Amino acid sequence: MTENHEPALVAGPALYARGADAAGLRLGLVAVTREGAGPPRLEADGAEPVALSERARLFGHRVWGADFALPAGPDAGYRLDGRRFRVRSDLSGDVAVGFVSCNGQENGDETRSHEDRDVMWRRLAAEHRARPFALLLHGGDQLYADEAVQAHPETRRWAELPIDRKPEVAWGPEVEEAVRGYFFRRYLALMRQPAFAELAACVPSMMIWDDHDIFDGWGSHPAGLQESPVALGLFRAAREMFVLFQLGADPADLPATCRDRTGASFAQDARFPGFSVLLPDLRSERTPRRVMGEEGWAAFEAGLADAPDGDRRLVVSSVPALGPRLSLLEALLDLYPGQQQYEDDLRDQWQSRGHRAEWVRFLRALEAEAVDRGGPVTVVSGEIHLATRGEMRLSDGSAMHQLVASGITHPKPPAALGLGLGLLSRLGHSPLPGRPIRLKRLPGQGAVYTAERNYLVLRRRAGQWTAAWELEESGRTPELGL
Repeated sequence: MTENHEPALVAGPALYARGADAAGLRLGLVAVTREGAGPPRLEADGAEPVALSERARLFGHRVWGADFALPAGPDAGYRLDGRRFRVRSDLSGDVAVGFVSCNGQENGDETRSHEDRDVMWRRLAAEHRARPFALLLHGGDQLYADEAVQAHPETRRWAELPIDRKPEVAWGPEVEEAVRGYFFRRYLALMRQPAFAELAACVPSMMIWDDHDIFDGWGSHPAGLQESPVALGLFRAAREMFVLFQLGADPADLPATCRDRTGASFAQDARFPGFSVLLPDLRSERTPRRVMGEEGWAAFEAGLADAPDGDRRLVVSSVPALGPRLSLLEALLDLYPGQQQYEDDLRDQWQSRGHRAEWVRFLRALEAEAVDRGGPVTVVSGEIHLATRGEMRLSDGSAMHQLVASGITHPKPPAALGLGLGLLSRLGHSPLPGRPIRLKRLPGQGAVYTAERNYLVLRRRAGQWTAAWELEESGRTPELGL
């Protein structure tokens, strides 16, 4: 077939951050065309045209990608097929970093009205136009893929069977193509959402997945479900599309921000002037008794070790690292026989009794960065569909901040959930002896948990970092000094 070299761009461009220094910004780019189109033409400031390589051919489309760099400067950018996009390439002074999570809902996300669904994305895009962001961090559940089980009659049958019978359902080529098609279609639709597309083209992202990017509770279910052929097949399809569209990479060649070259863990880290970003992978190796495996821990701890002394560490923990004593609820559910409705949600948390040793290891590693290496640590998280914050007092008297922003499109939960968690938070918790955790209200809010859709903005001005939440109904909170 003769290719048409006037590309039919159907999604993208989307930028991915690979790090930055005084010389400039390192980036990845992804774009999607119709199958018969040639590669889009990429021209980056200060460089010869960049050749995009074909990453995949999927369901009548071609996925293209490239890595390139932009020089640090006040008006840097690139052109794709002649259209220019400006990018904040100098990150050495004042910077703004956005954080989002939970971009969807469990059922019916495809049929929701975009007028309501994407109101916070539009607000974030408008803020970028007024005061450009340098980086956008995504803390998990970028895609709600729970309805992937509706892609084929056999996956629907699997979903309806009790756990002990789920291994009976086979995973064949037809099932695989139906599920891969579902994931591809969903990513394509999200990339084409106008406000997201505007931001993705101009603000480089770093993303890590959580359970809904695979299916609800991935890694926290009993073995009969988790290790069944359909569950493993769903994971493989989700993994393939995650690499293409959330890492912005070739599935056979992960980006340099991923230290584990085997692909067992997608833990990432990147250096920027004066700060480092670390995204441990809390899903790929998860089991009911494990959050991260050997590869994940090795990648995360190596990323911490490479962060320069004194630089701020922004750690994206897809589930909050500082939270209430959810192990009490978990113990209560254990009194009832069988798998309870919310048991996998509780097992997802660092605070689960099954993960306590790893939770302590995680907190000790972060404290060592702040106390021993003088690198203040700020943890940002999503997952709970509420906004809140927490502090852990460290051994030198300083505080480690946990900032939770969730979700950008997920509907707000019932107010009773926030009230219940607020009551539970009053019990306090000290997983590290002498380092109490306290959950606190957002600036200007009356309760510990705020039940509104939201996103988070981190800013560095004259070397000082602050955080503020944009709340759908209450608006912008006062800034919190970090």
